[in-house]
Parts: sequence; C-alpha cells; structure tokens
Amino acid sequence: MQYVRELECYQEQRKAAVTLGKFDGLHRGHQKLVSRVKAHASKEVVSVVFAFDMAPLYERLGKQKKSLMTGKERYEHLDGQTDYLIDCPFTEEISGMEAETFIKEVLVDQFHAAYIAVGTDFHFGHEKRGDIHMLKQYAGIYGYELEVVDKELYQGREISSTYIKEEVRAGHMEVARELLGYPYAMSGVVEHGRKLGRKLGIPTMNITPDIGKLAPPNGVYACRVRIDGNYYQGIGNLGNKPTVDADGKLILEVNVFSFDRETYGQTIQVELLSFVRPERKFASVEELKSQMEADIAAIKRREL
Repeated sequence: MQYVRELECYQEQRKAAVTLGKFDGLHRGHQKLVSRVKAHASKEVVSVVFAFDMAPLYERLGKQKKSLMTGKERYEHLDGQTDYLIDCPFTEEISGMEAETFIKEVLVDQFHAAYIAVGTDFHFGHEKRGDIHMLKQYAGIYGYELEVVDKELYQGREISSTYIKEEVRAGHMEVARELLGYPYAMSGVVEHGRKLGRKLGIPTMNITPDIGKLAPPNGVYACRVRIDGNYYQGIGNLGNKPTVDADGKLILEVNVFSFDRETYGQTIQVELLSFVRPERKFASVEELKSQMEADIAAIKRREL
C-alpha cells in the first residue's frame, strides 16, 4: 500500500476505484466501502481510500475532538487492503473548494476515477454542498460509476463513528467491538514507572495513550496485549493511579499473564475487551494488591 499525505504527491496514471470519507475507526460500514473498491480493482484500476484528516479543521476552530483511531492505526488497518491510502488534511483550501471543482479537479482529473463508492450520508465541498445526488449527476458527464452503499446496522441502529464513541465513553467495550468489527485498542511505548507492581509481584507495562485518541472511562479492563506480533491475555488499569500518584497523568498499566520479558522502549497494543470495575483509591498498597489479585483471578475465569 502506498501512503499519500499531500494530494499533489499522487501521481498514479491508471484509473482508480475510490471511496471517500473520514474513516474514523474504520468500523464495519467503512470496511464495506473498502471491500467494494477492492472488488473493483484490477491491473488497470487501482483501489484508493481517500480519508479526510479533520485535525486541521478542529485546530482552526479551537476544538479538541477525540478520534477513535490515530493516523498510524488507520494505516496499519488498511495496509494490504488497498493500493493507496490518501490521508488528506482538511485544510482551508480543501474545505473551501466547491463541490463541483472537487469532482472535476480531484476525482476526475487527478484520480481518473472510474468507480466511486460512498455512504448514503456522504457530503463534501464548501459548506457540504456536495452529496450523492451531485455525484450521480456528474457521473453521467464524466463517465464514472457511482455506488451508494447502505449503512451497516447493529440491533436496528445505523453504525457510525458517533455511535461507537458513545459506547466507548460508556465503557461498553463489547458493544464497541461489535460495531467496529474488532476490539477497541490503545497503543504506546512502554515506559519506566515506579516499578511498584514488580515489588508487589504483579509487574506492569506502562504506556501513555495518544492524546488525540478517545479514552474509555478510567478503570480496570480485561485485555489482550500484542507484543512483537504475539497476543497475550492480561489485565489493564486505565487512569491516574490515585493510590500511589498525584500528578493526574493518564496512564494505561497492563499486567500480562504468562509473560516475563522486559519491554521498555517497545510499542505494544492493548485491546480493551471488557470493563471490570471503576478505578478507585485504596487505603493502602496492601489493599491495592489484594484487589488486583482478585481482579486477575476474575479475568482468568472469563471467556473473552
């Protein structure tokens, strides 16, 4: 897969099967769109996922909106699924472009679009004036095929990034997993901590979650941890360590079962499978250890 950040860097001369959107989370609905362009790809037609990176817009508006997925995670999820990932910053130039201009200059002239797949609520162009009706209108002029893909449903409700964020914020990790099609995860580089867990006989790997990624509620989670491409069961605590720390920094501490190697400086991925209990402050370190042992025993009894 080739990664393109700036539009002018896309120099492919073959025709393209393109899907467009924000693709925050790459949930089941997004995956359906990706599969459609993949099905239309051939030696003569490349598959393109055109993702709008909304961070520049939020910065201009002074908003701090959390995402379900970092740019790196989107790349990793799509690698091998498409020929090109266009991670297009939603700059003033892009947001101010008239919808008709976007169709002509970007989709037709630059990407040589032969096939376009979008969701039913897709909007684009200045003030979101472009929609599926405009794309249908111009399909007859420019000769591309348009497919409008229906939303995926979960228990009768349309799957969307907004819906998934509601479930993540509520700590409903099993539901988020159903909507995404994979477990919600947080990644980071393993840092040195106080090594209190090691002293208690329950060593942990500590990571600082990406500041732009949506975090579920502070608390204890049943986890699956990816280290060097291998997966291990574990328990994680997401929070501020109120029993032993006072700096308020959000940390994800993970005790990985059946694992005893050093991982400092390595990047690990922690899948948050199930919320166990809220984070709380204990009266003593001994009380904390007792609760940790009880949590570990409970998680090991589960089938996740």
